[in-house]
Amino acid sequence: MPSKDIEMNNHSNVTAKKPGKTFDWRNYIVYFAFAGVLIYFSLTLFDEGFLTSNNMLNIARQSAMITIMAVAMTFVISTGEIDLSVGSITALSALTAALALQAGMGLIGGLVVGLGTGLAVGLINGLLITKAAIPSFLVTLGMMGIVKGLAMWITNTAPVPIVDSTFNFMFGSGDLGPIPILLIWTIIAAIIGHVLLRKTAFGRQTLATGGNESAAKFSGIKTGKIKLLVFTGTGLAAGFAGILYAGRMHAGRFTFGEGDELSVIAAVILGGTALSGGVGTVIGTVIGSLMMGVINNGLIIMGLDVSQQQIVRGLIIILAVAFGRKTIKK
Repeated sequence: MPSKDIEMNNHSNVTAKKPGKTFDWRNYIVYFAFAGVLIYFSLTLFDEGFLTSNNMLNIARQSAMITIMAVAMTFVISTGEIDLSVGSITALSALTAALALQAGMGLIGGLVVGLGTGLAVGLINGLLITKAAIPSFLVTLGMMGIVKGLAMWITNTAPVPIVDSTFNFMFGSGDLGPIPILLIWTIIAAIIGHVLLRKTAFGRQTLATGGNESAAKFSGIKTGKIKLLVFTGTGLAAGFAGILYAGRMHAGRFTFGEGDELSVIAAVILGGTALSGGVGTVIGTVIGSLMMGVINNGLIIMGLDVSQQQIVRGLIIILAVAFGRKTIKK
């Protein structure tokens, strides 16, 4: 009898190991898609300079702010929540940082004020969601309007110029040799996000919260605290993205970040993070963001106008959600 039990256990162990060895192409769809998009534009726009180093670096610059926000959004969506306010936070943070610099607070003061603005809005979002039990979609949708209105109100829709050359160099327009400073910030954000999600207890608890919140609570995870932290982190990342926008454009403007929330969410879902939560990947998010940057850049070189680019972006978002649904069903 014991021998039968051992045989059954061995059989179940073998069976349990098989799925891990099975290659599922859906887990790598974003990488295949990215390669396909890159090859397509490389062939069709070869004579237009698409593959030049300058254009590749320009794509990295254009994608930097989206990627940084998307890395943070990966944590939010992994908990089964969503944040629609990141674009508006970006604009407000850029303006407050610019105003702080204009007031003579210096580089550190501008950085602290800009980051503090994003952190404060993210914290308010998290408290309303976790303490007042208001759905994240409604909270962040309302906050998007509030923050956008504040960004327009505090400067009467006027841009705020930034003349601090050190700030502009470090947080936007500078290059270290051939490498844009924006690319360096992107890599740093991606490394921090990947390590947090894959190598820390916080990352495991984030995925557990999104996978099954009730079970996570029973296992001792403070899911409310996790959600509060991820929304605060997303606000902080959006604040930093606003600083990068301001540094790159040498000014703060209320128009910064318009529509970015859609691109950020699409990059996260396209990268393989499940819209329902429980499954997340920072590396996939980065690739998804870069793919959207490549597509936008290619469409511009092809001469498509803004309306046509909006149509393509909408199709990408639909496809991203469609593939996200397949991942959930798996």
